[in-house]
Amino acid sequence: MSVRVRYAPSPTGLQHIGGVRTALFNYFFAKSQGGKFILRVEDTDRERYSDESLQDLYDTFNWLGIEWDEGPDKGGEYGPYVQSERFDLYKKYAQQLVDEGKAYKCYCTAERLENLRAEQQKDKKSQQGYDRHCRELTAEQQAEYEAQGIKPVIRFKVPLEGKTVFNDVILGDVKRKNKDISPDPVLLKSDGFPTYHLANIIDDHFMKISHIMRAQEWLPSGALHVLLYEAFGWEPPAYCHLPMVMGKDGQKLSKRHGSTSLRDFIAKGYLPEALINYVSLVGWSYDDSREFFEKEDLEKLFVLEKLNKAPGVFDYKKLDWFNGQYIRKLSDEDLKSKIVPYLQDAGRVNNPPTSEQENMLDGLIPIVKERLKLLSDIVPMTSFLFGDLAEYPVEDLVPKKKDTSAALDILKLGRSLIEKMTELDDEQLEEEFKALSESSSYKLGDLLSPLRVAVTGSRVSPPLFASIRLLGLDKALERIDSAMVILDK
Repeated sequence: MSVRVRYAPSPTGLQHIGGVRTALFNYFFAKSQGGKFILRVEDTDRERYSDESLQDLYDTFNWLGIEWDEGPDKGGEYGPYVQSERFDLYKKYAQQLVDEGKAYKCYCTAERLENLRAEQQKDKKSQQGYDRHCRELTAEQQAEYEAQGIKPVIRFKVPLEGKTVFNDVILGDVKRKNKDISPDPVLLKSDGFPTYHLANIIDDHFMKISHIMRAQEWLPSGALHVLLYEAFGWEPPAYCHLPMVMGKDGQKLSKRHGSTSLRDFIAKGYLPEALINYVSLVGWSYDDSREFFEKEDLEKLFVLEKLNKAPGVFDYKKLDWFNGQYIRKLSDEDLKSKIVPYLQDAGRVNNPPTSEQENMLDGLIPIVKERLKLLSDIVPMTSFLFGDLAEYPVEDLVPKKKDTSAALDILKLGRSLIEKMTELDDEQLEEEFKALSESSSYKLGDLLSPLRVAVTGSRVSPPLFASIRLLGLDKALERIDSAMVILDK
């Protein structure tokens, strides 16, 4: 079988990390099997459609470096690849089902359906949803409705008895009683727009899609879709319902857990290589040990059999760790080019940087590279180098289990050593501090912590001595003196 898979987003919102994972799994499966990855834009929800969402779709996959083999912008022999350009096809096949007695025209008004819904909820009826009022209308009854100018929808005749079974690559046989399927769902709306169910089936068939890889939230639609394939006399594709993407609390990943749109991840400074690597491991694993995969690795190694049944947990801290590892793989020059825009947006660096700023950046990269988790971390991490220090809590100057008098004494001792920076390199200076620690009652960490806060305004910073050299010794000593004044009040 020639593998053909598709990613079929609806441009009604920004690309969600869960949708991106679905696209990646489809893409890697196609590549690993020598198949085709197709983009289809399902834009029939015109009320929620937006050009911004469509552009975000293209921007997202351009940033990821993921290309489809066929799609709206590339064409292909099974196009068009935008659903709103395929309406004639949907109307034709919806009418075919009506002609064959497998679907019917429904003239129920929105008001009747609303009253029906309210009545069912009030009476707490076990059978909720459409009551099949128009399923067996005579030709005369249909003519009466037509004479009133009512434009019908087309509904599918779901069998009233029996069950539908289909096989899922991950879940095995999935069975559902036909009476539990949504009663006679709409296939074609009164305005001629298809519903998801109809358009999806027709497009997948005529685009020769071999495998449907989609989130498990679509599992309840599986039986209905199989019934539609049977009604048309078509062979269904292989189904593979992917494990859900959950937060660490066991709930479906949403904004309450953190960023979910890829646009946010890009803005925060994640690298595409890190995101692809981590997201591909949410619900899939190659073995029990390997964690790092380049895109090219996954294009060769991805197999459906290694997908998990259980939901995948999206751990933001683990993603940050992955991103930090990929940042450290960058060359200094490449990292510099990626962090400069963040510093420019924060007003710290000119566009283009001055020669003085270029020198500052060249010295900065080696000392921040091991500490960055996100590219955007560069702004708060290096704010002490640009302009005056922001106000910080006085308590930050005081080491744990010490008081302000001890902190003041430490700053005085530390200042005397910092003054020697013009004569000593960093390694020699560290030895001086170690010797001071051994000859005093202060641990090495206690000696360095107040100095770090005094110079950088934070308990966490790039290496202290390198930071002081970048800042300039005179300015660093001024800040230490200011901190001592604060403690001496």
